[in-house]
Amino acid sequence: MKQQALGPKAHIKDGVKSWPSKQVGVHSVGDHTAIELIGRDRPGLLSEISAVLTNLRFNVAAAEVWTHNRRIACVVYVNDDTTCRAVDDPTRLSTMEEQLKNILRGCEDDDKVGRTSFSMGFTHVDRRLHQMFFADRDYESGGVTTEADHPSSFKPKITVERCEDKGYSVVNVQSKDRAKLMFDIVCTLTDMQYVVFHATISSDAPYASQEYYIRHMDGCILDTEGEKERVIKCLEAAILRRVSEGLSLELCAKDRVGLLSEVTRILRENGLSVSRAGVTTIGEQAMNVFYVRDASGNPVDMKTIESLRKEIGHTMMLNVKKNPVNANKETQDQASTGWAKTGFFFGNLFEKLLA
Repeated sequence: MKQQALGPKAHIKDGVKSWPSKQVGVHSVGDHTAIELIGRDRPGLLSEISAVLTNLRFNVAAAEVWTHNRRIACVVYVNDDTTCRAVDDPTRLSTMEEQLKNILRGCEDDDKVGRTSFSMGFTHVDRRLHQMFFADRDYESGGVTTEADHPSSFKPKITVERCEDKGYSVVNVQSKDRAKLMFDIVCTLTDMQYVVFHATISSDAPYASQEYYIRHMDGCILDTEGEKERVIKCLEAAILRRVSEGLSLELCAKDRVGLLSEVTRILRENGLSVSRAGVTTIGEQAMNVFYVRDASGNPVDMKTIESLRKEIGHTMMLNVKKNPVNANKETQDQASTGWAKTGFFFGNLFEKLLA
């Protein structure tokens, strides 16, 4: 039997069904059913989503979850818990979709309704999450991001200037360097209908400097201040979506139906809020990574981690790491147990298996 790893290199294929302008989208990808959700984030939401899928006998094979500006977007790959095949029963899918919509509807207020559109071509999952947030206009949610969400040291400095002699707009980005920084910027510019003609990239750890010479697809440069401001806001949002401060919990366990629901329930009961998550299944092993803070957005008390370790330590392997990766080694050593200390990150694991 051929093993398949699902994750950030998975793609949404041509010809799939899609439901535009909804909080929940469902379509088939090979032996899995892909679910896309977007809405207002709140503590315990991921646990509620996982519980619905478990109760309806869907097994979660892989998932990517991002949060930004109090919004949540996720792509979840599920299959039938008995046949391990994609679910094509329209009644069952409709029930699942309605229950998930009810959960997200409970998070909404009158002036911010969850919305997204679903692409039809081959789409990298990370890019898909960017597209969902962009369609949701999360970049307009000014004033709700706090220092706890993104420390000022992580906020990028972005300018847009005119290069008169060459007829380009020049976008300059100064920020802390990290994996996939260039990917996030280029994907955002492309989805905003800009073409990158030239670029200069440099890195002097821990900072990166990137300069892009762009024009709109119609050949025009950015003429108005409003257009420049929109580009700056969208790029800043794209960069910050992937920034995760606090603790990351890496869990490994034998895969089984309801595992994600159990783990997220335990996190919720211990007062932890998930800001970002990655779930993958390789053979019979489930590998989960959760970036967590307490429900108020503050750093997690190590007593909470000890309580968590006691509760799940008998059935799962747990590694706790402090972010960012250059945090002092003593703190990491105190937090870590169960695994050898590695540079594990859920995207890297997917990429090695799918190379």
